Amino acid sequence: MPGSGKSDDRRLGFKASQEVVVVAISVVMFLVFSATLNNFLSQGNIIAILKNVSILGTLAVGMGFVVVGRGIDLTMVAVMVVGVAFSIWISTWGIDFTLAVICGAILVAAIGLFTGVMVAVAEVPPIFATLAIASSVYGSGRIVFASDVLYAPPMSVVIFGAVAALMGLFLRKTRFGRLVYATGDNPNAARTTGLPTRPIIVTQYVISALIAFTAGIIMTGLVTGIDTRLYNSSLIYDVLLVVVLGGIGLSGGQGGVRNVIAGTILVGILTNGMTILNFSYTSQNLIKSVILLGALAIDAIINPRDEQTSQSGDI
Repeated sequence: MPGSGKSDDRRLGFKASQEVVVVAISVVMFLVFSATLNNFLSQGNIIAILKNVSILGTLAVGMGFVVVGRGIDLTMVAVMVVGVAFSIWISTWGIDFTLAVICGAILVAAIGLFTGVMVAVAEVPPIFATLAIASSVYGSGRIVFASDVLYAPPMSVVIFGAVAALMGLFLRKTRFGRLVYATGDNPNAARTTGLPTRPIIVTQYVISALIAFTAGIIMTGLVTGIDTRLYNSSLIYDVLLVVVLGGIGLSGGQGGVRNVIAGTILVGILTNGMTILNFSYTSQNLIKSVILLGALAIDAIINPRDEQTSQSGDI
């Protein structure tokens, strides 16, 4: 289409500017909180921020990966808590915990495979498929596990930065990563040119499930346990907030790990500041929901859904 190149350049320019703005807001917010909030710069609080960011950021890396391919994955928190709880549960049978973690990874990969097939082959819109599967996975976990909170042996903290770096290299430096961008940018054109779009979509959801499982392992290492009731929290919406606020457009084919990192830092600092200020859980969710709504509105204006997307019902 004539002029589409200029339009793409403008969109990319806006995304780059958005990333800079998000980083600048994070810096200003950090400085303001440092000057006005008691104990914000204390060692304990800084460690708390880093712990929270490592979990949120890891989940956001997986969500961002799926969104780049023009999908969405609302199963991540359910997969995280049930996958890790399953590993801990079978480890109580006397199975080595490392082997139990591998079994948990196989379980979440199977869930991701099923999710990908429902989206790519059955062509169920991602938002509905992942919402239904998330509820089913969590419900099944609650039936199997006798306790809401399961405890595991202490583990080393998996560094969020390593996950982000690996995903960044995977997206930018591998052929599969470039295929994900191509599929997300224009699924119809990618399919017409012979790209294996369905296997690409299925693989995205498998990788997303494994990344969610990794976030659960990080959480388990930090608190030596997993609370399955976390599924009922607003964590999945925080993950979406990080992705959209960081600058990964829901129209697909744009953004990357740098956007995830920028969004993670901003949301992490904001949440910590509101906690120190004794904002209620409901008030925090309200503020973050308003910010998410604003970010979605801006994304819809900058990256309008094309006709093909609207017809398929994809988000």
